[in-house]
Amino acid sequence: QVQLIESGGGLVQAGGSLRLSCAASGRTFSAYAMGWFRQAPGKEREFVAAVSRSGRSNYADSVKGRFTISRDDTQNTVYLQMNSLKPEDTAVYSCAAGWGSWYASGAEGDYDYWGQGTQVTVSS
Repeated sequence: QVQLIESGGGLVQAGGSLRLSCAASGRTFSAYAMGWFRQAPGKEREFVAAVSRSGRSNYADSVKGRFTISRDDTQNTVYLQMNSLKPEDTAVYSCAAGWGSWYASGAEGDYDYWGQGTQVTVSS
């Protein structure tokens, strides 16, 4: 069992930056691929970014060049640095953990555990 707790969300103006953090419980964090997903009001949840156990990353086209995912296995934490934010980035951002995966998957079904989410609001 893994518990995931996100933090770092908030209100920011367009063009600004935020860094989200996701802290995981347990001693096997390095064995999980980690992902970030988001859900805007009235929309389906969508993939944002993922990082594999080996550190390989994968991004949605909508955030490439603006967002950076990273992980610190010594701190059991995954980060999402978000730059050049746009109003369309407004959503609840959730992190997810996929046991044993060597891939930075963008598929929700590849993840076993989910956090509660943190709200990101970008004003125009």
